[in-house]
Amino acid sequence: MTSSQWANLANRKYLPWEAAGVEIIPPGEEEDMKAVIAQISEMQRRQYNKTRHCYGGTHARTQGIVKGKFVVPGDLPRHLKQSELFREAGEYPVACRYSSEPGDPGFDAGDRISQPRGFAMKIFNVKGEMFDAGRDYATQDIEFNSVPAIELADAKTTREILGIRLMYDNDKPEMYERLRERPDYELQVSRDKAPNKHLESMRWYSQTAYRFGDYVMKYRLVPSTETQRKLAQEKVKPEDADDILHRWLQNFHSSHDAEFLFEVQLLENLGDQPVEYAGSAWDEKKYPWQPVAELVIPKQESFSYARKSFWEDHMRLDPVGIARFIIS
Repeated sequence: MTSSQWANLANRKYLPWEAAGVEIIPPGEEEDMKAVIAQISEMQRRQYNKTRHCYGGTHARTQGIVKGKFVVPGDLPRHLKQSELFREAGEYPVACRYSSEPGDPGFDAGDRISQPRGFAMKIFNVKGEMFDAGRDYATQDIEFNSVPAIELADAKTTREILGIRLMYDNDKPEMYERLRERPDYELQVSRDKAPNKHLESMRWYSQTAYRFGDYVMKYRLVPSTETQRKLAQEKVKPEDADDILHRWLQNFHSSHDAEFLFEVQLLENLGDQPVEYAGSAWDEKKYPWQPVAELVIPKQESFSYARKSFWEDHMRLDPVGIARFIIS
């Protein structure tokens, strides 16, 4: 960005995280969250019964695992020097996982199904104050999705929709009949229209809002090399193999470096930018994205079975780790 663009963005009126209306806890949210935990545990139990291996409740299909570095520049403007991670220049090792829905890793049609894709990043050697539950680990966990808004828009909706999915399991016609009764039907089926293309060309979004030091943000990763951007033309076709996405990733990472800009979008207007509701994206023309770091992934083997086994059996991305953005 030019200095004048930075100056314009620095002078905007960003809402403090503690401003009135930023966090309004809806009735029954605690009970809804407990119910969702039980529902995800049931999903994992069913997966274990099928495969004798317990996967995560969502995004169970590993497409690739890579290592790289997360680079924070030292010349960020003051309003972006938020939290321990972005306050000063730094370079941090990272491990990243590409993944996809559906939750059942053995689903027959595999990569030919249009569903949200996932990307997760564990940053190491992050210093600063931590929550009690993560105090022993100097890591920062960051999760992304391939679509900017999520149909599980709040705790109540999540409980309702996971209940429907569990009830009908893989019986999609019956499940869709049930979803048609809902006022948010179009949002619920939007996941079936997610772009199904080369994972290395995708933009990755937080979907939900987080505290960012003094402010509130959403975040995303944007591919920043021309090679990655051109891969957006690679779309999955009906005749492709059901594991095409991880093969495309293997081919790319064996020959190319990958680079992404890590950007934040700051809260300015609660009327336009809902915080508690994640079923809609914030208007990026009115509330522009601002780069704060870069993710660099050198060329490597992206589908090591040893890495895959270690991540799935011994690694975890923790909501506490994700929430460490708030520590300032």
